[in-house]
Amino acid sequence: MAEPIATIRKNVLSEEDKRKAALDQLAADLAEREAALKQTLELVQELHDSGILEAAQAMLKAKADIAKIVVGQTARKPVTHMINNLMGAAGAFSEMDPELTKKLAGSLSAGLEEAKEHLQSPKKTRILDLMKAMNDPDINRAIGFGIRFLKGVGKGLKEQ
Repeated sequence: MAEPIATIRKNVLSEEDKRKAALDQLAADLAEREAALKQTLELVQELHDSGILEAAQAMLKAKADIAKIVVGQTARKPVTHMINNLMGAAGAFSEMDPELTKKLAGSLSAGLEEAKEHLQSPKKTRILDLMKAMNDPDINRAIGFGIRFLKGVGKGLKEQ
């Protein structure tokens, strides 16, 4: 009969064996990802050649100073007003119908083109021209839109 095992020997690796195993694993990983590693090295070289890498390093070293400047600048009244205005405008735009906004932007562009053409002609606009223009369906539509737009703005100002 065999003798029972009385002691268990644990295979303890020396520091040299650990380093060798780590290097072997690293070499296997590098061989497996050779193409990606080459691209990464090329990218780093391009960043170095263009000076971007050096600038990024300098920014990282000065991150505390940069953060202090950024916080100081964003705490200024004009910047906080701008941020609040942007947030208010974003809120207003989120309530608008995107199709109507797109149509209005296109109409505005077409109107600017018409106005540009008018600026290039020396013809004066007279009172009679304004009265005739009221019969033009496009002008009538724009004036009606403008009047109702102004009415809505007025109502909105009254509520606040």
